[in-house]
This record gives sequence, structure tokens and C-alpha cells, in this order.
Amino acid sequence: MSAKIIDGKAFAADVRARVAEQVATLKADHGITPGLAVVLVGEDPASQVYVRNKGKQTIEAGMNSYEHKLEDTTPEADLLALVEKLNADPAVHGILVQLPLPDHIDEAKVLATIDPAKDVDGFHISNVGLLATGQKALVPCTPLGCLMMLRDHHGSLSGLNAVVVGRSNIVGKPMAQLLLRDSCTVTIAHSRTKDLAEVCRRADILVAAVGRPQMLSADHVKPGATVIDVGINRIPAPEKGEGKTRLVGDVDFDSASEVAGAITPVPGGVGPMTIACLLANTLTACCRAAGLPEPEGLTA
Repeated sequence: MSAKIIDGKAFAADVRARVAEQVATLKADHGITPGLAVVLVGEDPASQVYVRNKGKQTIEAGMNSYEHKLEDTTPEADLLALVEKLNADPAVHGILVQLPLPDHIDEAKVLATIDPAKDVDGFHISNVGLLATGQKALVPCTPLGCLMMLRDHHGSLSGLNAVVVGRSNIVGKPMAQLLLRDSCTVTIAHSRTKDLAEVCRRADILVAAVGRPQMLSADHVKPGATVIDVGINRIPAPEKGEGKTRLVGDVDFDSASEVAGAITPVPGGVGPMTIACLLANTLTACCRAAGLPEPEGLTA
């Protein structure tokens, strides 16, 4: 039996189309255009590509995109002052400071300075607390994307056993909270979990977010389970030529897809959902700021 491939690219395109439709309605009915401000400090090449993609997709969705590029020698105080300025700007509904930041800047301090109502990454301690206590929050983009794909595939998640492998603040912990909110029975496992394969094999939903290439194999998958692979790892690919690499997930796709009922590929699975959900979060933040109903089907 071969698993159904969950096409994140197609799903993300659908989410972006729904966002664009609701943005157009906001403009037409209320004269409001959601605005996303992205701040990039330094010249990290991966971050530059990511920021460029974010800007492009923001504009394609009909939103305003504000990009702020700062030198990697920018003092922390200047970055904090910029964030405060964006907090006060009514045209900006979402603020995203691209991580990682240069060593001389305190990441936690910068994230804590962002207005929680504009924190479209969902990393502010207030949003983390609101999510944990089941209240309205802005939710980190990657777990939100995973949740959307799971709801689309399963319909209701109520009563399903979910195992999240990984305990990061960006994916593992918020993913577990979201699954709990949808009435799953949730286990958080990690690299030190005893008998990890046995724990994973109990899962109807297995989310891999541990950051180790192909760590989970067919042995970790219950027959028919849904596998969501959040990992993006580069490994050597000598078959493509000397010094070449390829992208793989935290799951060994070839073996796991023989056992799973459905699985996300890497690349083309969870990855494209991250920016789509960033746009969805910006739309949600804009609607909340204007006291309007939240966008349909685009929130946790």
C-alpha cells in the first residue's frame, strides 16, 4: 500500500487564494488593506530569499508589504526603536522580525517588544500563553499550516492519538497545543524519549519536527497513520555530482510512505504552508484590529 501524498504546494496556493479573496472583500467593503512589515537584519542568504518570497506573496494577496533592511552592525536599540515605530503605525497589522539575528542583539528582547496583536509569527510570550490557555491568539505559522492540512485530510481530529516528535517553541510545543484544542490525545516525544519507535507507532497522527535528517522510518509509523514531516534538512547528494546536496525531511519518506495512510513530502509539503499562514495571520490580525469578524477557515 502506498500513502496518499498531501500536496502542500497546492494546499498553500488554495490558502493564498482564499486570503486574497477576503483581502479584496475587506478593501471593497471597509476600505482597509492589511499591511505586513518584515524586518531583516544582516545579509543571511537564506533569510534574504525567504524575505523576498514573503514580500512577493504579500503583494500577490493584495496586501501592503513593508520591508526594512538593516545592516548587521545595527545597534539593538535601533532595531527596538523600529519595532516600536511599527507597533504604533496603524497601516501595519503584522510585524515579523526575520530570525536569526546577529549575536549582539537579544532575540528574546526583540520578540517581546512586538505588539502581541501584530505578532504574526506567534512567538510573543502573550500569544504563547493565550494558546496554552485555549484563548484567542496569533499562532505560529508552521503548526497552523500543519493543523489546516490535518483538518482538511481528516475532517474532525477529535479522539485521534497524536504524537509530536520535537519540543521546540516554534513548532513542537504549539503543535501539541493546537492538537489538544482539536481534542486529540497528545504525546510530545523527542530525541531522548525511550522506545521512540514504539511511542510513535501508537499515533494516528505523527508530526516530525526534530531537525534530524530521516530520523523516523517505517518502524515509527502505525499502518494507515497520517505523517506530517516538518523537517527541512540538507544532506550530501553525491549522485547529483560532487558537493551537491538535496533536501530531506525528518522522516525517511521512501520507507514511511509504504506504511502510512497519508504523508507530506519534503520539499513541497509543510514548507509552502508557512508563508501562506503568515498571510492568513496578517489578515486575522487586521480583522481583529478593525473589530471585524475573523476570516473563515484561516484561523486555529
